[in-house]
Amino acid sequence: MNRERAIRLIAGSFVLISLALGYFASPYWFLFTAFVGLNLIQSSFTRWCLMEDILRKMGVQE
Repeated sequence: MNRERAIRLIAGSFVLISLALGYFASPYWFLFTAFVGLNLIQSSFTRWCLMEDILRKMGVQE
């Protein structure tokens, strides 16, 4: 799996998991959903993503 696909998988998983936690556990988890969305928006403008740096250091291929 390349880095871009891994980032999409992780972001999608974070959104779905935080939506479920927001519904079943506490509405404060929706703030995490908003954080993921804002991070995706800022990365589209700045072309920088923390998860990409983390995956690069873990050795995930580009």
